[in-house]
Amino acid sequence: MKSFVDYSSNSDFSIHNIPFGVAVFNKEYIGCCTRIGDQVVDLATLYDLGYFEDIEGLDDNVFEAYTINEFIELGKPVTNAVRTKLQTLLQEGSALSKDQKTIEEAFYDLDKVKMMMPVHIPNYTDFYSSIDHATNVGKMLRDPANALFPNWKHLPVGYHGRASSIVVSGTEINRPKGQMKPADADKPIFGPCKQLDFELEMAFIVNKNTEMGESISTKDAEDAIFGMVVFNDWSARDIQAWEYVPLGPFLAKNFGSSISPWVVTLEALEPFRTTSPNQDPEVLDYLKFEGDKNYDINLEVYIQPENGDQNLICESNYKHMYWNMNQQLAHHTINGCNVEVGDMYASGTISGTDPKSFGSMMELTWRGQNPLSLNNGEERKFIEDNDTVTMKAWAEKDGIRVGFGEVSGKIIPTL
Repeated sequence: MKSFVDYSSNSDFSIHNIPFGVAVFNKEYIGCCTRIGDQVVDLATLYDLGYFEDIEGLDDNVFEAYTINEFIELGKPVTNAVRTKLQTLLQEGSALSKDQKTIEEAFYDLDKVKMMMPVHIPNYTDFYSSIDHATNVGKMLRDPANALFPNWKHLPVGYHGRASSIVVSGTEINRPKGQMKPADADKPIFGPCKQLDFELEMAFIVNKNTEMGESISTKDAEDAIFGMVVFNDWSARDIQAWEYVPLGPFLAKNFGSSISPWVVTLEALEPFRTTSPNQDPEVLDYLKFEGDKNYDINLEVYIQPENGDQNLICESNYKHMYWNMNQQLAHHTINGCNVEVGDMYASGTISGTDPKSFGSMMELTWRGQNPLSLNNGEERKFIEDNDTVTMKAWAEKDGIRVGFGEVSGKIIPTL
């Protein structure tokens, strides 16, 4: 496929992608959109002009909404048909390529739009599914010889997080404050977090509602997963260390998480499937699956100090995940927990075996013992005020590139 829209060979948003998002157009109205190269396409206008009239089940202009929830709830027979139609329309020689009036009405330069939160997120869950990350944390905080808890290889560990504080890329995050207990203190102190961290994650979004009591099997999980975003799970390590026993993260996590604005469909990621790591011991029957369920997605993290340049500090890959999305969703619902359209499920920090692939400052600096050197001469044990953290994700194989763009967030001082 070749598009009539020009874009560079290293663009995340090739004709093989066709992601979905929400934008403010002309500073006037909000609508659902897709992206090809650096052009953002207003889907509501394409609908009004009849370009989707042959798609069965797309009876209303769901693209006029402020989120993609109504669109993805139509299910994959409809959403896949829309994506395939868009690929056809964006090819050289298509009817749309010759319709200059529609192109002028519906196509916008990227710098002329403002990207919004793509979905309304009713519920959010964060998993803990990278074995290298869990092992590193266990070595640092517990017994290095028994880094993983006994349950870790038997189920995808997770916890319910805060949906209201998930924000789109570009939103500034205030440094959190709370209780901490320094190692040399006999009682806790209160103040701004001193060990602010990022966590490199991906997240998937579901497209259906289920009733209480229902479960989604590993076999049926992909039909319930619309697509994925890049996810930065900001973390206050010193607050977390004091609060997490016995119930896990609370104030250390719920002050903010950042996501990329473009939702990339599972169908776009199909060429990049790869085998899962060997799971030993054997998992219980409801967690068993067939086929390749991991994805070969390159991941990078950058730190940019105020008035400085970006520093590449992490290179990882989503294929390192021990527990895959199908298993995560199956486990989440095995007890009859109902899901809602737009629910978001984050992977947990994604780390590999190479120290350069560690997906958090806690691991990269080994809890501050080995500071990172930036190219301006500064050092970082954790994230400082006015630092900007940017994460990028893309997959590439056989001349096909599909990417997510980036999620970026700047840390500003405590209120």
